[in-house]
Amino acid sequence: MILVTGSAGHLGEALLRLLRAQGRPARGIDVKPSPFTDIVGSIADRETVRAAMLGVSAVLHCATLHKPHVATHSAQDFVDTNVSGTLALLEEAVRQGVGAFVFTSTTSTFGNAMRPRPDDPAVWIDEGVMPMPKNIYGATKLAAEHLCEMAAGQHRLPTIILRTSRFFPEDDDQAATRDAFSRDNIQLLELLYRRGDVADMASAHLAALERAREIGFGRYIVSATTPFTRDDLPELHRDAQAVILRHYPEAETLFAARGWRFLPRVDRVYDNGRARADLGWTPQHDFKSSLECLRLGTDFRSDLARAIGAKGYHDEVFADGPYPVDQERSHERC
Repeated sequence: MILVTGSAGHLGEALLRLLRAQGRPARGIDVKPSPFTDIVGSIADRETVRAAMLGVSAVLHCATLHKPHVATHSAQDFVDTNVSGTLALLEEAVRQGVGAFVFTSTTSTFGNAMRPRPDDPAVWIDEGVMPMPKNIYGATKLAAEHLCEMAAGQHRLPTIILRTSRFFPEDDDQAATRDAFSRDNIQLLELLYRRGDVADMASAHLAALERAREIGFGRYIVSATTPFTRDDLPELHRDAQAVILRHYPEAETLFAARGWRFLPRVDRVYDNGRARADLGWTPQHDFKSSLECLRLGTDFRSDLARAIGAKGYHDEVFADGPYPVDQERSHERC
């Protein structure tokens, strides 16, 4: 039995859809009911976690409070879910003798490390970059990573941490970005450097599950495969359009036909090379495949992404964006 936490969310639902399609026994837990939630309850509640863990051989831990909740939830809420909840899952996994634990972390742990100065090159983000969290979300996810590493070391719990890039389909939280780009325009561009399709995020988790015992402990960035190299970094931060068109000259005509724009600059590039090498993971959706979809007039998102759709982040609908943004940090983007 595989336990999937956060089963009502984008990634949790994706994983349960895939596991059920493969005929693999899986159990979903979430604070929200859904067609993919078997246990409605919080991972911060130890008794709920203990009951959910019965008969479980592997855990895919996706449940989290994340950036959309920073302005609507307290710092203690983040600690309760992201830190205490992860600790409860790890300890009960050890108690149950679980064979593999995969933790969904985030590239937001890198935080301020992804903010080059105006005259500096864009930043190449791989597993060697030191995290510098800039909000409670990144700080608690990094703390949870440390708990995972401790469990792997002290209790020999095979554990893989996946630092995922953006994969949700909701509109961008920044008003300036929404004003400048349509949703499809910006999300396709983000596949170049900071986004992945939820189908690839899910396949990375299943690949990590298969390799966890062999690896023991590992931490990986998972995102669409970038076409950029380190040599592109200085120009990416000055004139991203020139770099994009050098790699994909056909994009100019395809974008023009839709009235789409190119990014003026790119501040960071995520490198998924270690995940592909160590996990045997091959993401299927990237900028190149998406351009082919544009040429054919089809949706560049996966069938799985379209089936899951947008979920929103709150029961409340906000007038000024998909979720409220702390005004002191409104210029920052995770």
